Amino acid sequence: MGLKGVDDDMSGDVVDGHGDDEERAGRRDGAVRAAVEQGLLGPDAPIVGLLDVRGIRASAAALRRAFEAVAAPGTAILHAFAVKANPLVPVLRLLAEAGLGAEVASAGELALARAAGMPAELMVFDAPAKTEAELREALALGVAVNADNPQELTRIDALRHPGRTRSPLGIRVNPQIGAGTIGATSTATATSKFGVGLRDEGAREWVVQAFAERPWLTRLHAHVGSQGISLSLLARGVAETYALAEEINARAGRRQVDTLDIGGGLSVNFASEATEPTYAQYARLLAQAVPGLFDGRYGLVTEFGRSLLARHGTVVARVEYAKSSGGRRIAVTHAGVQVAPRTVYVPGAWPLRIAAYDAKGRPKEGAPVVQDVAGPACFSGDLLAEGRALPPLDQGDFAAALDTGAYYFGTHYSYNSLARPGVYGFVPDGDGGVAFAVVREPQTVAEVVAESGGAHADALTTLRATGSR
Repeated sequence: MGLKGVDDDMSGDVVDGHGDDEERAGRRDGAVRAAVEQGLLGPDAPIVGLLDVRGIRASAAALRRAFEAVAAPGTAILHAFAVKANPLVPVLRLLAEAGLGAEVASAGELALARAAGMPAELMVFDAPAKTEAELREALALGVAVNADNPQELTRIDALRHPGRTRSPLGIRVNPQIGAGTIGATSTATATSKFGVGLRDEGAREWVVQAFAERPWLTRLHAHVGSQGISLSLLARGVAETYALAEEINARAGRRQVDTLDIGGGLSVNFASEATEPTYAQYARLLAQAVPGLFDGRYGLVTEFGRSLLARHGTVVARVEYAKSSGGRRIAVTHAGVQVAPRTVYVPGAWPLRIAAYDAKGRPKEGAPVVQDVAGPACFSGDLLAEGRALPPLDQGDFAAALDTGAYYFGTHYSYNSLARPGVYGFVPDGDGGVAFAVVREPQTVAEVVAESGGAHADALTTLRATGSR
């Protein structure tokens, strides 16, 4: 099931580089059908994750092209993929080959990026609770680090070795310009846990002075938020960060800040197949709102995650039973809270489109009827979709949760000890079919037991107090 030798020419994937939306939907339909035909999906494998390799490559190309189109020739631009959005080593390797780096937020994510062969100079370490050991490792490797707060900067002061530390170092700031439509993904609020709040009393001056006292600080980082953040709010955050860099450099009398890390945060349209907003739209807006950003004086770092991967992943689950209750149809499937916790617990903020397929993996036909698409967990709210009009899902059919390539493969929830599904990448095979490659093996029941302390079954029953009170 490898991808080696498969014709994966991308010449047809053109719409703003993200790939034609209809072609993407067609590739997805073909992959679902092929997954059933090839036994990746069926009675003994009732849930899988599918990743569109061609679509991922197209999105990476679109991102690079969008910023290159507005930047002065020779501008250093690093697009560091937010690993938390899809922490799978083969995905990171694919993005590395597409010219992207990695933004990591833990020792685990750093290890994943290294396992994918990501060079240290293409990595950025951002996290609000970096330990001393994590900082020491990043500095030893030469990974860029953005200090989140004054205490962390003091810790870096003690850990860096003048003349030996190669890591580019900066400070994360919070422009405190407000929230988007989803509070949990808004990181530029007055009380956000991230960065130094620039509007807090004395904070801006502290940042300027921190740079004045440390000539080795060369970066500013700001990330306004993610899903639910408008392009205009993103641009305001970048403008505030740019203005601060200009102030620091003016006070220093030289170009001390040489790189601006503007984060990611491009929202995804989960309501339809259309790719909007696009990277090109965002880059053009930034060029208009902050023209100095692209004149070649500053290197740039971005940290996009959801917008790169969401469109290119699908969770497909078999309908185990079809029933009705209170006059409403209910399709009981194998995809629920374990793969989509945000959607299940906060459906208003994280709705998913659902596509219906028949038992052979073909798009289901028939007049839409209102029905619930339920998951396998033992609580009544475990629903991927409630009251959704879809062709009737019958026993043995498949329900596909679309746009799940970002976060849904990395936020598995072990409720009811439900196993993590296998994940497979796919490409057209050049002969009208589909070739698959294993990205992550499906978790076995034995692995679930091992993860749940199976090797220590007697640990509590044999525990005895030692010594005296």
